[in-house]
Order: sequence, then structure tokens, then C-alpha cells
Amino acid sequence: MSYDLSQLGWDDFFASSYRRFDRADTDAGRVLRADRGVCTVLTASGVTRASLGGGVLIEGARDPAGLPCAGDWVVLRRWPDRRTTLELVLPRRTTLIRRTADKDSTGQVLAANMDTVAVVEPIHPEPDDARVERLLSLAWESGADPVLVLTKSDTTSDPAAVARQLGELAPGVPVLPVSVTAGSGLDRLREFVGPGRTLALLGRSGAGKSTLANALAGTTVMPVQAIRDADGKGRHTTAYRNLVPVPGGGAVLDTPGIRGVGLLDTGGGLDRAFADVTGLAGRCRFGDCTHEGEPGCAVQAALADGSLPPRRLASWRKLRHEVEVESRRKSVRMAQSAGRRGRG
Repeated sequence: MSYDLSQLGWDDFFASSYRRFDRADTDAGRVLRADRGVCTVLTASGVTRASLGGGVLIEGARDPAGLPCAGDWVVLRRWPDRRTTLELVLPRRTTLIRRTADKDSTGQVLAANMDTVAVVEPIHPEPDDARVERLLSLAWESGADPVLVLTKSDTTSDPAAVARQLGELAPGVPVLPVSVTAGSGLDRLREFVGPGRTLALLGRSGAGKSTLANALAGTTVMPVQAIRDADGKGRHTTAYRNLVPVPGGGAVLDTPGIRGVGLLDTGGGLDRAFADVTGLAGRCRFGDCTHEGEPGCAVQAALADGSLPPRRLASWRKLRHEVEVESRRKSVRMAQSAGRRGRG
């Protein structure tokens, strides 16, 4: 069985990186699922299982990549004894990374090479504004385009009103109310999963990510767990990251439900997620304005006239503080690492 990899996103960007590794005993493919020590990879000749070669690297990066991730484009090697090993991860165009609790970690890669990240938030029992803002920051940071998907829209009489309300938390981001049960909103979402395009789903457990993946794929490809009606919570239904090819081209990348998301130290995604706040801050009279009462503060003026909700400013301050703390920690880690190399 042959497969047209361009339908899954293979293009000149990846082909040019692969060209110098293209030999009779190698193949290019995309990781559908990464388990401990082995990956399921789709190549032009079909699906194969590949064990990890020694010292797998991301092409162009100095540090080991750890485990390849769902969505990665990789180089496989076929051996005379019929083994297949994964030797190299090609450069990632976009990367969805969250900071982990490990202070020495550079973060956990959740997905790679997606064109769009859908922040999936259920309307029932009630959307969580702070979670939406945090996940949108993460989505913007990935380099992909975010979209806010409000699932279970059939549980409210006016999903458009909920979308308008949450749209205030997502400047510049499409907001799509969707109900798989009622079959509404799916056509607009499918626009992000055309030939050669990948849509990653990001959200908490029970948000409806796997249900969306199944609906877009047109069949049951991810397990779905019923959740409690009272609070909308349940067990994690997806314990791994999985890339699902969609009939007609494109792919959906389902990620496990995540309880907590730490932001990395760059802050670029945060600035874009809070473009309303940072836009106001750029109009303050003083470049170092703290927005605490200085004259000519555009942020305080927006609070006073009601165009900027106080909760929105407080959320921005909280996440910005988190990014600044992580930036300082990273600086300390880099200095310590440099010191150890110098002593060595």
C-alpha cells in the first residue's frame, strides 16, 4: 500500500532537509505515535514500527531530542535483518511545548509540525477563562495559528453569545462553537484539516478532543470516556499523543488531557495571547510604565472606561510573572552549566 506523503504535509521544507540522508536503505516518514523505545511511522510505502537508533538527534540541533513526538518528520533506516530504526528527527516547523515541573527541563514536547492548534474548551459545565488564556499563550508560542473551539455547544441555548464572550479573551483568534452530537460547527473546523494541513487539539481531559478527532476522521480512532454530568470531569481518555490521517488529506493530532500547563521563558506567545493588553501598554506615556498609576497610562485609562476588564489585566500580570520567574531560572541554569563546562 502506497501513501502520498504530501497529503500529510510533506513539502519542500522537509524534503530539502531529508535530501542528504536519502539513500537506498532510508525512508522519510511521519510519526503517528511515539512509545517508549519505538515509534509508529507512516511512510510512502505504508505504516511501519521503528525502534530508536542510538543517539537520535534533531537535525540542525546540538542537543539530543529525547524521544521523537507525534507529528515529527523523521529518517528511517532499513537493515538487512529486516529491522527498521529511527535515526533522525528532521527540523520542526512548529512545536507545542509546555514547561514541566522539572526545573532542569527545557520542556515537554506535546506535538510537532502542526499548522493550527485548537484550544478545546467545553461550554458545559462552564468555560474556564484562565485556562483558555493560558492555553492560547501556549498555542501562540508554538508558531502555529490558534483557534478556540467551544465543544458541547448543544448544552446552551445561545452558543453564539458564549462565543462572543470568550472571544474577548482571544483577540485575533477564530472562535468556533461545535457540537458533535448535533453535528454543528464541524464544517468550519474541517477547514483547518485540509490536504497537507495538521490540526493539533489541546485541552483538559473530558473537553471533547477525542470526540472531535473521531468526527473529523469519520470513524472511531481514539477512545472516548464518558464524564460526570455534575462537574464535567472524568478520567484521562487519551494517555498518548496520536496523529490521525484524515480521509481526503490532512491530519488531526490528539494530545492527552492536561491538568496544568507551565509557560516557557520567551513570553512571545503571552504577548500575542494578550494583544489587547500589550497594545494598550505600548501606548503608555512612559516605556517602563508599570500600569500602577503613572500619568499617561493607557492601561489604567482602559480600566477606568471599562474597555479593559480588571480580571484580564490580573491574568496577564500573573502569567507574565510566571514567564519572568522561568526566565531567571533558565539564566541560572545556563550559568551553572557553563561553570561546570569551564571546570571540566
